[in-house]
Amino acid sequence: MIVYILDILIFGSLALLSFLLLTNPLKINKKANFYIGIFMLLWASYWVDQIYFALTQKPISELLAFILKFPQFLLPTFFYIGILHFTNPNYKFTKKSLIFIPLPIIYYSLLIFDYLKAFDDDWIQLSLVLIQGIIYITISYLRIRKHKKQIQLFSSNTTEVNLDWLEKVIIVSLFLVFSMTIFNILFYNFPLNIWMNLIVIFTIYFIAYYILKQKEIFPINEKQKEEIEIIQEAPIQSHAKKQLISDEKLVNLKSKLNTLMLEKELYLDSEINLIILSEQLEVTSHQLSYIINNGFNQNFSQFINKYRVEKAKVLLQEKESDKLSMLGIAFESGFNSKSSFNTTFKKITGKTPSEFKKERSGL
Repeated sequence: MIVYILDILIFGSLALLSFLLLTNPLKINKKANFYIGIFMLLWASYWVDQIYFALTQKPISELLAFILKFPQFLLPTFFYIGILHFTNPNYKFTKKSLIFIPLPIIYYSLLIFDYLKAFDDDWIQLSLVLIQGIIYITISYLRIRKHKKQIQLFSSNTTEVNLDWLEKVIIVSLFLVFSMTIFNILFYNFPLNIWMNLIVIFTIYFIAYYILKQKEIFPINEKQKEEIEIIQEAPIQSHAKKQLISDEKLVNLKSKLNTLMLEKELYLDSEINLIILSEQLEVTSHQLSYIINNGFNQNFSQFINKYRVEKAKVLLQEKESDKLSMLGIAFESGFNSKSSFNTTFKKITGKTPSEFKKERSGL
């Protein structure tokens, strides 16, 4: 009875989450959420046979089980395509995308042979499912790690758009792929089924919590998206040995940039990015990256947040700011959340904002 309740809860949760992602009421990260929505729907299909049995006390037909296996094999593929769109605002399918095809063709051929009773290849099918899962989970993880480095080149508030939550989902997914495959091979028993379902439910709710509070990762402006894509494909670090700007001009632009930041306090804009700042300085985004990287020995995120932390330190020491909460000080300094404020402040100063304020007030 408990198993049936868990099965229904899992299927219903996945179906609802899939519906919310596919309809995407907030219109955020549209393409990424579309593919993750399909991923959720395919994941829900794994519980169709249990739901059917719970309602009818009969197993599903062999034909339906055969049909369900076709889209289910593409589960990790759709997850990876979703990751690609999360990490690249203008990702397009190219000839390289043909790499997605060989494994499904092999699997579907074996599936058809098995259905026609040509020979028993269940072990080979399970092996392909495991290989498919491991490959796409691994490259998804590597893609997100790369994304976390790249967004620091053009974004000033990275905490809420660094896909850290998806990285955790991938680690749990890797565990699930191994566990469920092994359990299928060993025909796992009743207690293990309950235990595995509880892990699945936890994973679903974890995904739901973060994916429903997600923010737009890249600017909505198409021109800015295109420039960011160029920066991602050829980050400024690859130009470290190329002199994009003469030493004399670099010194002048560095001084001009510092003056611009202090006088206009552009860092107080929580949505400031590399492209917006480059327009203010009247240089290209790549030139600005070069100036920050070679002139200040920092990436864009570090450069902007240095000014924000300095502003926060001033506010924390002023008596007039005693009326402000830490969240208020975070907003006044250009941060868009308390968590990013605390994390960045401690990373730069070695103390949390509260510790800094307490220490200064005791002087």
